[in-house]
Amino acid sequence: MKTWMGLLTLFAWLGVSLPGQAIGLIVVPNSDWTPPVVPGPPVHAFAPLEMVSAQVTAQITDQVATTKVAQEFANPGGARLEGTFLFPLPEGAHIDKFTMEIDGHAVSAELLPADKARGIYEDIVRKMRDPALLEYAGRDTVKVRIFPIEPHSHKHIELAYTQLLKADAGLVDYHLPLDAGKYSATPIQNLSVKVELATARPLKTIYSPTHAVEIKRDGTRQAVVGYEATQVRPDADFQLCYATSTDELGVNLLTQRNAGEDGFFVLLASPGMDVKEQRVLPKDVVFVLDTSGSMAGAKMEQAKKALRFCVDNLNREDRFELVRFSTEVEPLFEKLVPASAENCDRAEQFIKDLRPIGGTDIADALKTALDLRPHEETRPFVVIFLTDGQPTIGTTDEDTIVAGVKAAAGGTRVFCFGVGTDVNTHLLDRITQDTRAFSQYVLPEEDLEVKVSNFFTKIKEPVLANPTLKFTGGIKATKLYPAPLPDLFKGEQLVVAGRYSGSGPAAIIVEGKVNGQVKQYTYEVKFPATDSGHEFVPRLWATRRVGYLLDEIRLHGESAELRDEITTLARQYSIVTPYTAYLIVEDETKRNVPVALQSLPTMGQDMAVRETAAHGWGYFKSENDGLAGVANARMGYALASADQASVGAVNGATENSRAMGLPALTPAAPPVAGTMVLADKPTSESRLVQYTQQSQYVAGKNFFQNGNQWVDPAVQQQQNQKAIRLQFNSREYFAFAASNAVARPWLALGQNVQFVLNGQVYEIYE
Repeated sequence: MKTWMGLLTLFAWLGVSLPGQAIGLIVVPNSDWTPPVVPGPPVHAFAPLEMVSAQVTAQITDQVATTKVAQEFANPGGARLEGTFLFPLPEGAHIDKFTMEIDGHAVSAELLPADKARGIYEDIVRKMRDPALLEYAGRDTVKVRIFPIEPHSHKHIELAYTQLLKADAGLVDYHLPLDAGKYSATPIQNLSVKVELATARPLKTIYSPTHAVEIKRDGTRQAVVGYEATQVRPDADFQLCYATSTDELGVNLLTQRNAGEDGFFVLLASPGMDVKEQRVLPKDVVFVLDTSGSMAGAKMEQAKKALRFCVDNLNREDRFELVRFSTEVEPLFEKLVPASAENCDRAEQFIKDLRPIGGTDIADALKTALDLRPHEETRPFVVIFLTDGQPTIGTTDEDTIVAGVKAAAGGTRVFCFGVGTDVNTHLLDRITQDTRAFSQYVLPEEDLEVKVSNFFTKIKEPVLANPTLKFTGGIKATKLYPAPLPDLFKGEQLVVAGRYSGSGPAAIIVEGKVNGQVKQYTYEVKFPATDSGHEFVPRLWATRRVGYLLDEIRLHGESAELRDEITTLARQYSIVTPYTAYLIVEDETKRNVPVALQSLPTMGQDMAVRETAAHGWGYFKSENDGLAGVANARMGYALASADQASVGAVNGATENSRAMGLPALTPAAPPVAGTMVLADKPTSESRLVQYTQQSQYVAGKNFFQNGNQWVDPAVQQQQNQKAIRLQFNSREYFAFAASNAVARPWLALGQNVQFVLNGQVYEIYE
């Protein structure tokens, strides 16, 4: 437990939260239990019970979803308690089953409509002086009185509900009310969610904007979506989007737009699994492996296993070549050869005989690989390049190597894997940037075989090469990420985020090459003038944009425009890392923002931390190797490639922390809002991370903690406007909550909150 609380501390410092599961809570309003004072999100006075586990299973057939929830609560104290179980239902759901026993007798549940449930929540807020539950005031709610809850005992609760899911422009949206788990007295030990999808038509799009889920497709019309976590404090709902189509390519559009502003969109594209064998494109692949002396040991063994996996998983119609390099370059076949059994056996023996020795001639190795590119572009041609070092033989100048690759690449995508920390990240990232690919970096404690094999599995079956997007109807799409688009592969999901201007009916035209021939897919869509239905879209776009801008600074140099845009986006969308926190503080100091409205006032007053942050930012712009250089490259990739904004923010913050010499979390201990206690006397580095705890992204808004207030940074732009002040727990306060559903999650932050709604500043005061 002590280790977990240590891990909990780092991510409150980082201002990052992870999503949770579909779960209810038990409110104990008359307990003498006092919440512990810990960093991070508050522990609520009405929740002295521990939520031990929550398992959710859902079966969705077309648009009918049946969800089953099993939860276990524990009373760790020595007092008998009385509580009320509350489960906020998703819209339109009805209860099928509720199971709980007290003293051997089954108890029944009461279903409260939203208006009656609001009264229950408001009454709890009045009594406990804790507004957290106001966020549920607009939902139907399951309510059960629980007595007794014996000391040192456990309570098991199971329920099931069914709902008809809504479809919007062909995309079906499934929500699980998950965030009640944050009201557990301690982190939840085990959480799991499993969604089984079955549809009459072929499944194309399967996407979660909230969770990094595992998707296993079973044929063309079934899939299983899973998510598991341990020791977490969930604080967000789970969302899953899916769509069916008989078209070769499924395309769906999600938008978000405020009146009078440019909009945001996310485009989802997937060929699904119903791709006929003749539609899978044969590909040409050149595997290039660094066999210099520094690859000796585990790195070489993992690399050899990875290459064997790739060769074993080549398709029948593919062609390939193996190139090893150190002081000299040695291709196996000296040409692309078919992936026949004979050639694959020969490649296996070549891989087996590889030995680490010599220097590192990166330039000649890449030239040898790119010279194999066929003159006729009838199939995708990719290079997979693995190295653990910097160029030491032949051409060693970074600019010269990059220019040579760019001139020879043509349409080739060069995917780079940097192994260890003695790699030139600027060189590899510039190569992948110029060849429309990406780099991945494998730390010494990570497994290269897993990274490479996972990557190759995804690109095993290309369907559409070199795709592009066009928009009609006066729609102008800008700042798309990823850009340019990657190839489309069987069973994989492409997620594109961008901005748009114009509105109304339009067509999206996806164009690419199939066997050297241009193929077009046209989809009729609508870009609305206003849309508030998908609040995750702007933050996802902003997360990717910040990753792109940070890489621009890291690889090509800083400018005032790049720095200012990173600062604005980080402040507005809670992309808060030690680097972006430094930029925010410097910007607000320059603009003379009043202390009461500053985003990070305590950090702004800590000159030692500001000096440390300035040095860190300087290293970010100059270091291209070592642990810091690799971590900074991984940070940019985590943000720029994020499919979920919250997950991207977690991963980016982890790498930023690693770059500054702070311990990084591992997948075995999922990051949660909290902090890590690094020393009895925190250093300026650890305090810098600590200060970044003062951010929460709630219902489309970011809030920074300023003293005892949570402040919407948009208030800075309205600082001359007189605020409407509402006293917490007053009649006017509850009337405002009842008539402004959009503001309820913001009110749930606490008794002292400032925010902007429809251009008006509101201040909740105690």
